[in-house]
Amino acid sequence: GLLSVIQKLKGTPEQELRIVLLGLDNAGKTTLLKRLASEEISTITPTQGFNIKSVHSHGFKLNVWDIGGQRSIRPYWKKYLGSTDLLIYVIDSADQKRFEETGQELAELTEDESLSGVPLLVFANKQDLVTAAPAAEIAEGLSLHTYRDREWQIQACSALSGEGVQDGMNWISSQIMNRKK
Repeated sequence: GLLSVIQKLKGTPEQELRIVLLGLDNAGKTTLLKRLASEEISTITPTQGFNIKSVHSHGFKLNVWDIGGQRSIRPYWKKYLGSTDLLIYVIDSADQKRFEETGQELAELTEDESLSGVPLLVFANKQDLVTAAPAAEIAEGLSLHTYRDREWQIQACSALSGEGVQDGMNWISSQIMNRKK
């Protein structure tokens, strides 16, 4: 049909990737997803369950699964990890009381065999707040330097303003390109 003609004209079809977006409740996951999809972010409600959005970036179709971070939902996270190409983990950089909890959740996730070798992007969100911890301090607290089985990156950002978000997407693109080689 028409789609195949268009694909032949433009070259190869868009490659699709499955990205799982996780983090504790109120970390800013849905705001980040809406920012990536160029949607309005003025009214966001807590995710009860999950959102799925397809985002087009650098010639790729990214199917992003935003799964709620409430304590009652977290046991179900592992059901969504199969066939994941990249894990984005969002941290509220200003909520230092929950750093230990978010670190434990991330450590459990990265130990799951379905995520073995899957690249990890940690968005240190809410950097626009004066109480936000710097990304390097968060990386140290999460012991990201001990992750030897995967590529990882921590990216300071503000999902509200968009600052740092594109830098994270550029890192994702570089990971995709490296995997294609």
